[in-house]
Amino acid sequence: MSTLSVTAGRPTLADKLLSRSIATDAVLVAAGAALTAVAAQLVIPIWPVPITGQTFAVLLVGTALGPIRGALSMVLYAVLGIVGLPVFAAGHSGNLLGYTSGGFVIGFIFAAALVGWLAQRQWDRKIVGTFVAFVAGTAVMYAFGLPWLYAVLSTFPPATMTQYFGTTSVLQATFTGGVVPFVFGDLIKAVLAAALLPLTWKLVTRADRDKK
Repeated sequence: MSTLSVTAGRPTLADKLLSRSIATDAVLVAAGAALTAVAAQLVIPIWPVPITGQTFAVLLVGTALGPIRGALSMVLYAVLGIVGLPVFAAGHSGNLLGYTSGGFVIGFIFAAALVGWLAQRQWDRKIVGTFVAFVAGTAVMYAFGLPWLYAVLSTFPPATMTQYFGTTSVLQATFTGGVVPFVFGDLIKAVLAAALLPLTWKLVTRADRDKK
């Protein structure tokens, strides 16, 4: 099989399990998009941004695949939803401009790239490194998602803002709707990853030694 690959740099977890090749890359990118789509259906339907399993899937995909394949996986996920496949939260699809959470979907691409880049530098092999990487990746999602949410909420009439948030302040509503419901869950995901990924690396490394 060809050793050509879209990725480069130090191996990530996927590279320890599968040899690099264009065919392998294509399968991994598609699998990452599929995992994110499935995780998007694990949803608590709150407004304006639902709670889903997406963010955990995005960071896992980025960490396992590395920056290039992880980012491509999220690009594929976004494109599939935009063209009409029901891969977004709760089976939605369509133009991201119509979604209050559209900025988070864009942020998935850059978050996956960041945690993948850190994984190539072996951050995911240590508990603290994994935790920090997941927190950093989550921060990237917020960096894209919150300004987008602010812009969308700015188009709503004051009566709607008061009804849902008890305030006409768009900034306060953005924080209330886009940050408060998610902080605890994001920390739990980072802790879970910090427990699972270094352990997985230890098991994979031990299996490699046993083969020799």
